[in-house]
Amino acid sequence: MKKMFLAALIAAALLLGPAAGQANAQTPSDPQIAGIVQTANQIDINTAKLALKKSSNSQVKDFANQMISDHTALEKSVADLAKKLGVTPEPSATSKQLKQQATEENRKLRSLSGKAFDQEYASHEVAFHQTVIDAATNTLIPDAKNAELKSAIQGAAPLLQGHLEHAKQLEQSLKSGS
Repeated sequence: MKKMFLAALIAAALLLGPAAGQANAQTPSDPQIAGIVQTANQIDINTAKLALKKSSNSQVKDFANQMISDHTALEKSVADLAKKLGVTPEPSATSKQLKQQATEENRKLRSLSGKAFDQEYASHEVAFHQTVIDAATNTLIPDAKNAELKSAIQGAAPLLQGHLEHAKQLEQSLKSGS
């Protein structure tokens, strides 16, 4: 399960760069992918921690705790995979873009409170997880050269869909006021 989630984060990180208008269509190297995953992982942990501090909604807090738990477990998986592949994480244009996007989203989230914060957090999580699914399906699975990586990405689909559905349920619950 950790490998599947790692593959999902790789997919999200790779797609987020191009989706943000990044002109570089070149596939990142393994060290850059490891750097992207580290960056994306830390961003999700930090965003969830912010949700725990700012939200008083138990559903938002439960979701944020799940993200922290999953991503904390993933931190070890990222390190183990990088070691197995013999790569040292490197920065890339994509990881830099991810950091910039996270800074902007955190600025927005910090400016919000109450229900407005909760709704923005849930909306962000829906968009992020949809991006992961799209990236895995449309970009990484067809383009992956490493068979183990390709298999992990393909195996991530049920987990990714579960996270997306949870985020959508949270978003809908917040919109309806329950």
